[in-house]
Amino acid sequence: MTVCGVKMVRSLAVCLAAASLCASARAEFENPKAKVPPAAKPTRRTAAEGVPPLPLPATPLRRSELKRSPAPPALVGMISFSPSQFKLAEGRRTPVEPFPTTQIDIERLMNYFNSRLGMHYRYQAMTLEGFSWDPAELPLLYLTGWTEMPDLTDALIAKLHGFLLDGGTLVIHAQCGRAEFVDSARRQIARILPNRPLAPVDGDCPLFHAVEEIRQMRVRKDDEPFKTMPPYIEAVYLGCRPAIIFSPIDLNCGWDVANHPIQGGILYHQDDALKLGLNIIASTLADMQYARAWGTQQTYPQQDDATRDQLIIAQITHSGDWDPTPHGLVNLLKHVQQGTTLNVQFKRDLVELDSVNVFKHPVLYMTGLRDFALSDAQVQRLRGYLTSGGFLIADAAAGNAAFDAAFRREIKRVLPDSELKVLPADHPIYQMPNAIRAVQYTPLARAKLGQLGTAVLEGITLESQLAVVYSPLGLASGWEQLGYAYNRGYGDADALRIGVNILTYALTH
Repeated sequence: MTVCGVKMVRSLAVCLAAASLCASARAEFENPKAKVPPAAKPTRRTAAEGVPPLPLPATPLRRSELKRSPAPPALVGMISFSPSQFKLAEGRRTPVEPFPTTQIDIERLMNYFNSRLGMHYRYQAMTLEGFSWDPAELPLLYLTGWTEMPDLTDALIAKLHGFLLDGGTLVIHAQCGRAEFVDSARRQIARILPNRPLAPVDGDCPLFHAVEEIRQMRVRKDDEPFKTMPPYIEAVYLGCRPAIIFSPIDLNCGWDVANHPIQGGILYHQDDALKLGLNIIASTLADMQYARAWGTQQTYPQQDDATRDQLIIAQITHSGDWDPTPHGLVNLLKHVQQGTTLNVQFKRDLVELDSVNVFKHPVLYMTGLRDFALSDAQVQRLRGYLTSGGFLIADAAAGNAAFDAAFRREIKRVLPDSELKVLPADHPIYQMPNAIRAVQYTPLARAKLGQLGTAVLEGITLESQLAVVYSPLGLASGWEQLGYAYNRGYGDADALRIGVNILTYALTH
């Protein structure tokens, strides 16, 4: 999705949410989904119940119960909050749910997921107070509602934070697109991962391509005609995966909004919601190994050492989710030290392009997972750095298209008279210390780009010196060696070989 497309979709979602807020102010909202009870659990009969009673005095000597079939593994935990309030109804003290929710959508989605992919998973209702917080037990937590979401305690926020870092995923969607839920959910999400942005995901995200190819979705407000728009969903990323997935529009997998519109509601068409839900669960499963490995912090003996007369690579921070591969650069430096005579310290510095500190480093590194934009001052600072002999290495994390488009746009602002050009196969950067000829690409890169065979790096030359090296395919995802399933880039071994060559070239030319 283009930048303009994302802005258009977000504006539409904001307008729809605002309309919902106005409706809620006029009248108390009644959610018809809340009147649909969960499907009854299958009944089990004992062996004695399967035969007619015998005439007395003849009685069976033994009655045994049929063995129960093992329950399918639980994949999704449906979060509910324990009742904590009561009201008097007809003279009786009756519990009142502080946060009402429904199971109609997740129930239908799990059935669709199992039948569509031939799986056998289930969801289970749960409370956060009774959860073990182990993603191996339940890798995906699901939360939905239409009233204001309760404020979570600091203890629960800390546990949710740890659950996500350990590899878990949290999916939240607003029943009927109700603004009161949307606003409160955003506040809680900001508390769970406070230093990471909740922002729209671009059309290149696996959430839109994991199983079903989703380019357009139908959305309906009240009983108005359906509007067709690019899929809109927001996420907070940990590494390259969406750890919190949030939809301000109802993912109504279990409600036929085409024939039964909900007044005061904003909902995706049921068929489209099922496809998106299928992709969400499938990509979560595919990311499980990567998510657990990413959460294991990789440390190196020199990371906290004071800076010495050794090479330290500085990574640029920016607005485009700048740190999706935090282990990649440090792991690359380890391989540089092992395979070359360069004296490399296992450390990375973080620099902002607003700071003069960029000139302290001979090499800058930049990556990202979303669209970003540099200020005029940052553009000028980076231009001064590169024209003064600095060297910039950049790659699109996991081959992300949004970052690729943004980098090409912003580097053109930095160096308007220069062009990114593909480096020829005989370029010195491919010669030492590793002779790089044929390389392996990830399965996703091969499926997208075909059999390339050789490395594809682009560069900008200033006064006969290479000043910028850029890879539109993922390098750092390979440097991390964590097996990210949706990496559109180089295989781990070749990504490391290419990275070692780039750094060696940058420091010797």
